[in-house]
Amino acid sequence: MPKGYWVSAYRTISDPEKLAAYNKLASPAVKAGGGRVLVRGGQVVAHDAGIAERTVLIEFDSFEQAVAAHESAAYQEALVALSDGVERDFRIVEGID
Repeated sequence: MPKGYWVSAYRTISDPEKLAAYNKLASPAVKAGGGRVLVRGGQVVAHDAGIAERTVLIEFDSFEQAVAAHESAAYQEALVALSDGVERDFRIVEGID
């Protein structure tokens, strides 16, 4: 069964306090949903139209598990805390195997 991934590229962080509140809630929600953080921040080299900002990559055992974790009440609470504190490209993608 292919794994699922959350991929987030932060275009701008306009309110670091909202991001901190989001992180405090999102981390346990991701863990409860079976997610494993592979990348959180760190160095970025962007090419083409890429943005060299904060990047987060989270792995789940399946695409369905990744979608369910995003839809969970705990993660939705984290999104409320984040609100308009960032502009990001967030997607859930299916792995190859």
